[in-house]
Amino acid sequence: MSHPAPRSVAELTEAVLAGEYGPDPAELTVTSAFWLYHTTRLAGGDVTYHNHYLLLRVGDAFGACSFEAGELAPRFCENASGHPLDKLLRDESTPVRTAALDAYLARVRPHRDAEDAERVMLPTGTPEVRAEARDAAVAGLLDIGPGAKVALIGVVNPLVAAIRERGGVCLPCDLNLRTTAWGDPVSDDMTEVLAEADAVVSTGMTLGNGTFDLILRHCVEHRVPLTVYAQSGSAVARAFLGAGVTGLNAEPFTFSQFSADPTPMYRYRAALAPNGATA
Repeated sequence: MSHPAPRSVAELTEAVLAGEYGPDPAELTVTSAFWLYHTTRLAGGDVTYHNHYLLLRVGDAFGACSFEAGELAPRFCENASGHPLDKLLRDESTPVRTAALDAYLARVRPHRDAEDAERVMLPTGTPEVRAEARDAAVAGLLDIGPGAKVALIGVVNPLVAAIRERGGVCLPCDLNLRTTAWGDPVSDDMTEVLAEADAVVSTGMTLGNGTFDLILRHCVEHRVPLTVYAQSGSAVARAFLGAGVTGLNAEPFTFSQFSADPTPMYRYRAALAPNGATA
């Protein structure tokens, strides 16, 4: 289905509500809703990651969005099942809207059926083995030279290591971490690291906290390649390939941290066009 490239998440949402991406969202209903709180401390590390997720199932697809502690109560799920997606796409909560949008786009075009996706299987193993494989796959989307500065918006220590192993200089930014596992200071000012970056890697959580549009706009205006690693909103981020996103590592549910068995991810690429747009 042909449609103009979106310039923001709100614009994409309006296009979906208008039926430009497929069936009317009012005709699709949520069959299951999950509120998840998950913590991880990798072996040998001293950082405990606290992650909250909203998951909405629509038929054979899941939509996902992470959120900050206290932003969404578990009781949201009490009545979410059975709601039509158009209602949740208009919800006042950004994580709810993002999860609903992700569920819709994953339902109408599953990653497993996407012809432009490269399927990457995470191996059987411990959280450490699977995290390293995941972050190596993300870093493999980067086309950088030695010494290139890579802004990492949303810090995961194995991804910091993977960027450095490819010769990049990592510029970490996170609202919840103050240092990396190696003691490097972590900025809480996204504009600071974006201003220095030759390339950007962003997590899908930026979709849930509303900062994705700012990152996208910066990368388009300054012709900076943008790679997104998305558990949150993986199908939402995919909609911006060729419209600011140059690489995407999409990991739909079941996420790597919730399984020890092989699970799929899907990598997408788009070239940076000479006129400042992507194609």
